[in-house]
Amino acid sequence: MDDWSRYGRGVTADHRRPRSVYGVGTEPDVRFSLANERTFLAWIRTGLALLAAGVALEALGLGLQPTLRLAASIVLVVTGIATPVQAWVGWLRAERALRLDRPLPSAVLALPLGVAVAVAGVLVLLAVVLA
Repeated sequence: MDDWSRYGRGVTADHRRPRSVYGVGTEPDVRFSLANERTFLAWIRTGLALLAAGVALEALGLGLQPTLRLAASIVLVVTGIATPVQAWVGWLRAERALRLDRPLPSAVLALPLGVAVAVAGVLVLLAVVLA
């Protein structure tokens, strides 16, 4: 067996991790798995954007009311930290559902993350008004 044979059809689901995903069901259409991966990456990009927004808001100051600005920054940073959790859990649940030919699950943390972003927006609005 040459070094390249492990990359072709010889690769089995038993060699991939996590086993809770790849150890069940059958291989879905590759397009669905790739779409699931793109969704995972979109969540990761969103988390990075939230982190950057929180850091920028506090670093730049922008003449906003300091306490509210800090609170909004903290909410954005914490939300940015929580977003990759949604990315991972969402990818796991969707890939498992694809492999078991079940309906796709909803995003577990989408509502709390959306509420957190709305709270940050309200805090920034108040910081502008009270500055």
